[in-house]
Amino acid sequence: MITPFNSALETGVRSLAILNAVFPDALDLQRLMDFDYLVVHSGDIGGPESLHAPLPLRSGELLVRRGLIEKGLLLMMSRGLVQQITSAIGIQYVASDSAGAFLSALSSTYITRLKECAEWVAVTFSETTDEELHAITRRFFDEWSTQFQAVERPREERQ
Repeated sequence: MITPFNSALETGVRSLAILNAVFPDALDLQRLMDFDYLVVHSGDIGGPESLHAPLPLRSGELLVRRGLIEKGLLLMMSRGLVQQITSAIGIQYVASDSAGAFLSALSSTYITRLKECAEWVAVTFSETTDEELHAITRRFFDEWSTQFQAVERPREERQ
């Protein structure tokens, strides 16, 4: 059975919405990954209600996000909705001229909220440096990883 959740289609459409929100700017993969996490969990950082439910271990998503986004970008590029730009600073992605029209043709509640969250992230974090942005998402990962650390009992309890 194929599921639309965490598929190339879902992550591709999210990436497309983000790239459309920052258009005509292009984003590299790391910034796109950070923006994607913030779009999905915008409620965690004072933005619009999060797209996905606030599950306890959600920051673990940061570990698998890269591969999913790469697959989604490939799907969107194969449909002419995203373009890859190679320059002296590296590989970046930009929405094509048809991205806005494609997104406008989608009208589900999820898509409407996705576009709202993508616009919010684009406006809120457009002037944020890569280091500052990564520090924000890193904070979520650090909070998640502490949940797996062993709790040390006081010495008298260990005896």
